[in-house]
Amino acid sequence: MRFKEVFKVSAIPVAFASLCCLSPLILVAFGLSTAAFAGSLADTLYGDYKWVFRIAGLLFLAISITLYFRRQKGICTLDDVKKHRQEIINKTILFLIAGVLGYLFFLYVVVHYGGVFFGIWEDYRY
Repeated sequence: MRFKEVFKVSAIPVAFASLCCLSPLILVAFGLSTAAFAGSLADTLYGDYKWVFRIAGLLFLAISITLYFRRQKGICTLDDVKKHRQEIINKTILFLIAGVLGYLFFLYVVVHYGGVFFGIWEDYRY
């Protein structure tokens, strides 16, 4: 399994799960919002609705994995699933680990420093 395949399966679900903090960043980047409003929106979305975004990201990851096995591997019937059971289990665990690590990196590193760059939230250094 190549890195490219893992990235293709998990990239969109990771981005969707990160929309709680990514959407205010996008609004500021395109000039559709002020930094103060974006910070308030990020606080609301991350504080109250972060689990909704995370569950939606897991749902999109499950859909992405299903589409991967159907289109790329040709596993469409239950007999095919029984034949390739171990491969499906191993790759699903790999995709899940890649999705969680990608989410943690993207949200807490990329989005965080993007927000600091746009002045949405401060980077406190003690």
